[in-house]
Amino acid sequence: MNINFEYHGVSASNRLEILAASKLAKLEDKYDFIVNVDVYFKKENTSTVETGKICSVRINTPGPTLFAEASKAEFEQSIGAVMEDLRRQLQKRKDKMKAH
Repeated sequence: MNINFEYHGVSASNRLEILAASKLAKLEDKYDFIVNVDVYFKKENTSTVETGKICSVRINTPGPTLFAEASKAEFEQSIGAVMEDLRRQLQKRKDKMKAH
């Protein structure tokens, strides 16, 4: 699995890349049909302190591309929320693949 990281308005962070890569590796262990992953980190000015640090992940698989995005107070929280959403999407995709 190839992982590409992009930062928009945020300085590059090795710690965030390691955290995201470890969580993505867990998903890849369970869902072996993942081909490529793009991870985006963005900072957005918001009116609340609970949001503003956005993590977006696009997973390329056979068939349609999966995408999830979360905006939380910290990037670590955003990564966790995105991975949970992607896990659900990947499970649905796996169930559909088994049915055919």
